[in-house]
Amino acid sequence: MHQSVEEEDPMRDKSEHATTVASPVTVAVGLPGDPPVLLCAQLVYDVADPYAVRLSLGAGETREPVDWFFARSLLEEGLRRPAGVGNVLVSPPHRCHRDAVSIVLRSAVGSARIEVPALDTAEFLRRSHELVPMGREGRHVDIDHALAALLNGCE
Repeated sequence: MHQSVEEEDPMRDKSEHATTVASPVTVAVGLPGDPPVLLCAQLVYDVADPYAVRLSLGAGETREPVDWFFARSLLEEGLRRPAGVGNVLVSPPHRCHRDAVSIVLRSAVGSARIEVPALDTAEFLRRSHELVPMGREGRHVDIDHALAALLNGCE
């Protein structure tokens, strides 16, 4: 009797059911020179963009949220050790902020430090791995669609 590939592969992608993971979190946002303020936010993973996560600041508030996209692997690495260069830096909990992952976001107009609860971050990543295990992201990239979007933008 022949087993299906799905039965043989315990790490198979579970994306045939759900396509996103959205985790509401309360974050502390600190701007240089100002005390941190608490803000509603959301961590979002979407199978359609399998290498990225979205941090949506102000999610659920009356104003438009501010979205930052960065690599899921960067958030994963940042749980264990400082990671990132450029506009997004992620650091694990440390003695001053034992329960929070620190995400520094930089742009041409300034920077902000976002403290995200470490347990919520780890649970969000675990749930994203249920949809698309690390190393399997390439199976969810639609190269034809991406190329068409690039080429249509050049016309």
